[in-house]
Formats: sequence, C-alpha cells, structure tokens
Amino acid sequence: MAADALTRQGLRHAFFTRQGGVSDGIYHSLNAGRGSADAPDKVDENRKRIASAMGVAVDRLVTMHQVHSRDVLTVTDIPAERPKLDAMVTARPGLALGVLTADCAPILFADPQAGVIGAAHSGWRGATSGILEATLEAMIALGARASDTIAVIGPTIAQASYEVGPEFIDGVVAARPDTADLFRPSTRPDHHLFDLPAYIDRRAHAAGIGTVVDLALDTYADEARFFSYRRATHRGEPDYGRLISAIVLEG
Repeated sequence: MAADALTRQGLRHAFFTRQGGVSDGIYHSLNAGRGSADAPDKVDENRKRIASAMGVAVDRLVTMHQVHSRDVLTVTDIPAERPKLDAMVTARPGLALGVLTADCAPILFADPQAGVIGAAHSGWRGATSGILEATLEAMIALGARASDTIAVIGPTIAQASYEVGPEFIDGVVAARPDTADLFRPSTRPDHHLFDLPAYIDRRAHAAGIGTVVDLALDTYADEARFFSYRRATHRGEPDYGRLISAIVLEG
C-alpha cells in the first residue's frame, strides 16, 4: 500500500502487508524477517518479490538488525552486514531502505526537493529516546530541510490494542509531561491504553517536519493484512512474521 504524501516523482515506496508471499503457517505469507524462525529460502523469495516491487535488485534492498536504539546510518553503499541500529538515510538513488515491524511503527521519510530519504523503526523505546529526531538530523546533514520533509507513519499497533502498565506511563510522562493525554484508562486497574502513533506524530511536528501523516492502520486488529508481535504473544504462538516498509530514490 502507498501513502499519497509520498507519491512523488523520483520516489518509490510501499508499506507492504503480509499478503503476496510464499511462507505458510503463522508466517503466511509475505514474511520479510530473517530474524524469524521461518524457512530461510521462503524469506529470501519473499524479499525478492519485495525488491522487485520496489524496482531494485534484492541486494539493493537494505535492512537493519533493529535494536530499539536512536542510532542512524547514512547509507552510501550496500552494507557488508546488517547494521545494528534503527534508522537509515541516503541521498543515493537505487538503494531501497527497508524497515521491519510487527506492531512498532515504520516511518518513511523524504525530502523530494533535496533528494534525501529515510526509514526508521520506532517502538516506544525508540520513540521516547529520539529515533525520529535523529533520523531528521541525519537527513538534514545530507541537505534536507525539516520544513520540506514528509514523514509517514505506517501500520502500527493502535491505542485500542496497546495496553501498558503504570511503570510505562510514569516513565513516558516524566520525560514529556505534555504526553499524558495520549493515555486513556483500560479495563484493568492501573493500566492504560497508549497511543504510540499519536506520540510519534506529536514529536514529528515538534521537530518541525513539514508534512506528517499517520495511515491509522492497526497491526493488532487487522490480522488479514498485518503481523503482530503482541497478538502472537497473547495467543501463545512461538514466533511471528515481520512486515516490511521501504522507500527508494529513483534514477
């Protein structure tokens, strides 16, 4: 699926669903996660299909070993190994930057005028530690302007599906008191529902990003289209598939 805000000349992007691949069972069907216990040959075939849809060779689909950090890599060539971090930026055409998720937020960035793109993985740890701002800073170092930058938040666990405990709430609100309104009471005592996409959206606007879009797609609730770590955990399943979101500069 595509976002209208990123449908620009010189850009190609996609927020892939779980449909259209060759995996089966709990990974049905477009599982892109090499860190999963899915059959490696099936993951490789899925990634070939994803790369083809992005218009690049599979070795030019660059993904990360994500670790819930605020670390960003400026990509100038294909890394020899998957870098351990949570965001990448580039000004080089033909390199597709991909982020893997299954409830956390995939954020795709672009300044079409400067010819700079980025992709970030943002769970609550990354969001609160500043992965979005770090990605924007790395893009600016390549010539992007915050006011010309577009950021789109892809399929993410929604507030109605994201229950958290009191320690979580205290930590987030202590760091940013203006986020207290992003929690609403749950049915369990001392628990609340957290709006992660709205938290990211708020920080993106505060950082000065010119266009911020939330696709408002709930990974937990929409099993037909999305993998969900939390849904798999609640069911006691041994593993879960990974979605991929990617962006590339054409030319």
